Amino acid sequence: MDQRLVVITGGGHGIGRAAALLAGRAGYRVCLLDLDEASAADTAARARGEGAPAAIGLGCDVTDESRVRAAVDTAVAELEAPPTGLVAAAGVDIGGVAHTLSPADWRHVLEVNLTGSFLVAQAVLRHLVGTATPGSLVLCSSPAASVAFAAGGASAYAASKGGVSSLVRTLAVDYAPHGIRVNAIVPGPTETPLMWAGVSEQDRARYRDVIRAEVPLGRLADAEEPARAALFLLGRESSYITGSLLVCDGGVLAKGSISI
Repeated sequence: MDQRLVVITGGGHGIGRAAALLAGRAGYRVCLLDLDEASAADTAARARGEGAPAAIGLGCDVTDESRVRAAVDTAVAELEAPPTGLVAAAGVDIGGVAHTLSPADWRHVLEVNLTGSFLVAQAVLRHLVGTATPGSLVLCSSPAASVAFAAGGASAYAASKGGVSSLVRTLAVDYAPHGIRVNAIVPGPTETPLMWAGVSEQDRARYRDVIRAEVPLGRLADAEEPARAALFLLGRESSYITGSLLVCDGGVLAKGSISI
């Protein structure tokens, strides 16, 4: 019986859902955490259909330490396996230039994207270290951790993802002696609900054309593309990779902003 268990946050939608379906096909047991419990449960059912030996979906606010710990404990008990993997894909973005951004919105973005990643990593690490089990944690950073978005107004999001990138490097060094690897994917523009948060339906086609013109590969990613990068980092093929940021952004970070 395959005892690999991966915990995936933001598992009801987008990259998290795509990662869950790929994990199911790869034979992982899967625990999906999402604020939207119904979507998490639906993804779990789909993951079982893809081949997961077992999968559950739980409602969970990743900013709530007690709920995160309880959810991971529930996954271990119900799926009868220690969590050997994590994909922390839960995220939010609230735009606004700094002088207009409310402190409440600033805190919310950091709490979900950075503190949420820390809390779920902490819960999984406690099980791994407590059972002397090697594992692989994959967090989600962003090109915004390294460069400012041309559209602007992403100070909270960029700060949160910069924190995720730094957290990855620190955890990788701290937990390498335990046989635990920690990395991040760095997705570029991707067709997910988060990509279009705050953009009206009628404006999406126009913005999609603008983004395509800015991305060297000339398109947005399908959610499965960064999810495949996450599955690579979970698996044995990446056994000597830790503390890395795997960029899967269509060439965004490679491109200069000046056209002559």
